[in-house]
Amino acid sequence: MAEITAQLVKELRERTGAGMMECKKALTEANGDLAEAEVILRKKGIAAAHKKSSRTTQQGLIATYIHPGGQLGVLVEVNCESDFVARTEDFITLTRDLAMHIAAANPLYLRKEEVRPELVEKEMEIARDRAINEGKPQRAHDAIVKGRLDKFYEEVCLLEQPFVKESTLTIDQLIKTKIAKLGENITIARFARYKVGDGSSAAPAVSESTVSE
Repeated sequence: MAEITAQLVKELRERTGAGMMECKKALTEANGDLAEAEVILRKKGIAAAHKKSSRTTQQGLIATYIHPGGQLGVLVEVNCESDFVARTEDFITLTRDLAMHIAAANPLYLRKEEVRPELVEKEMEIARDRAINEGKPQRAHDAIVKGRLDKFYEEVCLLEQPFVKESTLTIDQLIKTKIAKLGENITIARFARYKVGDGSSAAPAVSESTVSE
């Protein structure tokens, strides 16, 4: 069994925001492997977030991001359960990070269920035709189409996108880690991205959606 040092616990806390005892337990379970301990904590955070996903979120903040030069801007509404959590530094930082991410990654939808069915069908058709043209065996076509459709969702859906500040986390996973840490449900209600001279870049308005599977 590897020694679980105070320095290891401190580093894991800084990476995940989890409590000291939770970090120590995760490191013990992972036999001192920092990366594996982080995965363990993320999985526990996702499980905890799922239990809170049905709670109503009627508090929160609207965050803004204006890119230097003033030609690109974002508005995003992020909700939580209480005004107390909305005023915490963790929640404020989350909303700012989400606004910055939307500016950089330009999502068109909040979640994959909101993508128009005809657009999904078109992407599947393109992926299948590519597989045929590339000479892929027919038995592999369904898996190839699914993989390319997942990649498409990753490009256009906010919750599926890798977080620009930490690509090992999707936005969905990022929010779930904050739910686990803050103890309240957190949802993205809506967002819009504006770029001077390109009206089509504004994301469509979206209804409130919980971040859960």
